[in-house]
Amino acid sequence: MARLEGIAERALTAFLARLSGGSAVVLAVALYGSGLALPLVLGWRTVFLVESNAIGTFLAAFVIIGWLLMQLMQSHRRNLVEWTSDLRLLEAQEFEWLVGEVFRRDGWKVRETGQKDASDGNIDLELSRDGKRSIVQCKRWQSWPVGVHEVREFAGTLLREGLPGHAGVFVTLSDFTTDARTDAKKTGIQLIDKRDLYSRIERVRRTEPCPVCASPMIVDLSSRGWWMRCVAERCSGKRDLSSEPGRAIALLTQPS
Repeated sequence: MARLEGIAERALTAFLARLSGGSAVVLAVALYGSGLALPLVLGWRTVFLVESNAIGTFLAAFVIIGWLLMQLMQSHRRNLVEWTSDLRLLEAQEFEWLVGEVFRRDGWKVRETGQKDASDGNIDLELSRDGKRSIVQCKRWQSWPVGVHEVREFAGTLLREGLPGHAGVFVTLSDFTTDARTDAKKTGIQLIDKRDLYSRIERVRRTEPCPVCASPMIVDLSSRGWWMRCVAERCSGKRDLSSEPGRAIALLTQPS
């Protein structure tokens, strides 16, 4: 039963994620309208008309609210890459979202399979690109390295999924032991440690463009406070960050 509920939840989430704003409105209007029109066309009694109207209204509201929540979640995922300067502050699920967004910006289609407080079967993300499938295991460990035991368990997951070793990606916020790296090299599993992850984030993080010439901008300090100024010669493009201290802090504390 729990497995069926998980499948239904993922299917519903994927459906809402694919809807555009216009499509969500059209679907909501159609559901609401059918709740009114269907009983009249079929000549249902008043009591059924009221029930049908209530169901149509509920489904329409469900679609709109669900779509809005999906937009908020997707915005949060994007902002994790743009605004997070210290990955240690992220919760485990947020860490998975961030890793997924990094791969998404690198051209992969990403499906998040890990669930909070539930077994993920050593698969947190499923990646697909050009007909190829890969799986990702994320460990938000900080104080101790990932050992050979975890890598071998992940290799077993790849075998279970019918995937070759190079289709596996293991990501951690700490590091890997020497034995773990040796074992991963034998099986072909790709290992991404903290240093590599920060590097990938920097590569896909979107530099804010200048509002005048669209060249990259950098953080600068003047007598009036923190600003973002354009790097292009003879361009005066800039943006005041005094009302966005969080943005200024995030830019200043990005790892080099």
